[in-house]
Amino acid sequence: MQAVGLKHKQRSELTFKFNRQQGRHGWLRLTPAYSLRLVSDILDTHPHATNVLDPFSGTSTTPLAAAYCGIPATGYELNPFLYWFGTVKCMTFTKAVLQKTRDISACVAKHLNGPLDPEPPPAIHNISRWWNTSELDFLCRLKAALSAPEVKADVQVHSLLLVAFCRLVISLSNAAFNHQSMSFKDKQNTTNKCHQLSLFPQASFQDRFLQEVNFVLEGAEVNPGASVSIFQGDSRNLDQLQDKQYDLLITSPPYPNRISYIRELRPYMYWLGYLHDAREAGELDWRAIGGTWGIATSRLTTWRSRKDWEYPTYFKAFLAAVRHSDNRNGLLLANYVAKYFEDIWEHLKNVKRVMTCGGEVHYIVGNSVFYNNLLPVEKIYRDMFLQLGFTKPEYTIIRKRNSKKELYEFDVVGIVSTQLGVWQANNFMKTDRANSAPF
Repeated sequence: MQAVGLKHKQRSELTFKFNRQQGRHGWLRLTPAYSLRLVSDILDTHPHATNVLDPFSGTSTTPLAAAYCGIPATGYELNPFLYWFGTVKCMTFTKAVLQKTRDISACVAKHLNGPLDPEPPPAIHNISRWWNTSELDFLCRLKAALSAPEVKADVQVHSLLLVAFCRLVISLSNAAFNHQSMSFKDKQNTTNKCHQLSLFPQASFQDRFLQEVNFVLEGAEVNPGASVSIFQGDSRNLDQLQDKQYDLLITSPPYPNRISYIRELRPYMYWLGYLHDAREAGELDWRAIGGTWGIATSRLTTWRSRKDWEYPTYFKAFLAAVRHSDNRNGLLLANYVAKYFEDIWEHLKNVKRVMTCGGEVHYIVGNSVFYNNLLPVEKIYRDMFLQLGFTKPEYTIIRKRNSKKELYEFDVVGIVSTQLGVWQANNFMKTDRANSAPF
């Protein structure tokens, strides 16, 4: 096991940055997404894997990477937009579909100069901060054109055009990605609309749309070599997978650091109709593990622990230190961390049910700091593996993260076993005593 004190490099090739020019993996950016390179490295060490699972599939990096290696894969994702996007990203497209998409996109661009009733702008808060007037007007017209019945007639064609539209939504926006999450550019510097994600900053809006379509189609030309299934659901309950078995799991769950996926996904979700107001965003984040957007934060103050797993002593001490810190949000943040790990515990119990004996799990996670108290996320995951009976649990440092000096990313690994973990054994004994039956 590597020592946390070592000076590891940030290794940008193991982040989302590596994905940007990797075909379909570069279609849309999500800052918390992990690298295709990282997934590929793990797959390379498991040449005999037959069925891969990612229970937090996000942008579907893992399922698509496995399928390109010829390994059937499954993704499981709560967010409806990411479920849709992952499904499209892993589709098989014929040459006829790709040509039809080019033809329809050319017709759409041509008609944008004619009479067209624009769609109303989405109800995203402070929309003028996101888009200047000319860009917003163009996007409203383009969305109306893409909603025409003849464009929507072919689901695959329409889906590819919507991916290109999502890319344009961001490249025409004032959003900036020079932080670990999304922020906004200084409006004084947005006269020349040159978003850092745009490959074509100097073209007209219509031409930029067509160029985004071409970028998407270039990725769509290379089809995966194995089947991919994406399910929409809560990873704390994997009932949709109850008849399936997996021998390799590669995933990166949300980190317990209060960085919400909803913040960065809002423009896509509002434009495509997956969100209509801020309350919906908060409700979705409350359902997600580690979500803290809007109402999800206020509900944490009244949340109560289920206490159905044994907190390690060091974890109890961490929660107490945060709860009693000289900050009015100490209780809220202690509840946030406790709820996060209770949710992960529930998730891991479900994972064990769908993995084959001897199957291997890889959880890419990052540690966190709350009020100068270091949260050893990797150690807690390892100890939960032990409690549930995973064998050979260990963690290794992957890279140094580009924020506080104490923050690293880890690969926490375990082997699924039929043996009972500490928690399982204790609870079987409690049941046994209650029923007065021999254990």
